Amino acid sequence: MSRIGKVPIVLSKSVKVNIEQRCVRVEGPKGKLALDIPQGISVELKDEQLTVLRSSDEKQDRANHGTIRARLVNMIFGVTEGHKKALEIQGIGFRANLQGKKITFNLGFSHPVEFEVPEGLKATVADQTSITLEGPDNVLLGQVAAKIRDLKRVEPYKGKGIRYVGENVRRKQGKSTTKQA
Repeated sequence: MSRIGKVPIVLSKSVKVNIEQRCVRVEGPKGKLALDIPQGISVELKDEQLTVLRSSDEKQDRANHGTIRARLVNMIFGVTEGHKKALEIQGIGFRANLQGKKITFNLGFSHPVEFEVPEGLKATVADQTSITLEGPDNVLLGQVAAKIRDLKRVEPYKGKGIRYVGENVRRKQGKSTTKQA
């Protein structure tokens, strides 16, 4: 049995959970989220605790057991406290500006790059080189952060580009010049 999957999830007072056939809906002060439950997995609500159960010991059911529980914990954390990702831009002349729900990037291309922040996420640009994304949905937050990072990946020679705060980028040595007589 999955060690993670069999641990019950304790709900706080501010979270409302509604279980319909193959869907779990979670509602809290920061928003509402829904998760479709795959075949072979069931979710029960008893005494302010969620329990994730599986119907068989098939490989896919065992894999889904812990995954669904972890996703439910992330959803509950998201609707109560919210998830946050921080990105930083490094490079001379690289900057970002927030205009409503659009982030405009100057990344050394011949044109500015505009990125539309999807509904349900909040973006803040503290200074021109740091971006913070916040929202209840951990999956959507990670996808948007990865898309922003892909606009200009960090290159290994000078370290210029968009990265997560605290991300370690392996640097390469450039070409060495040798003088010939």
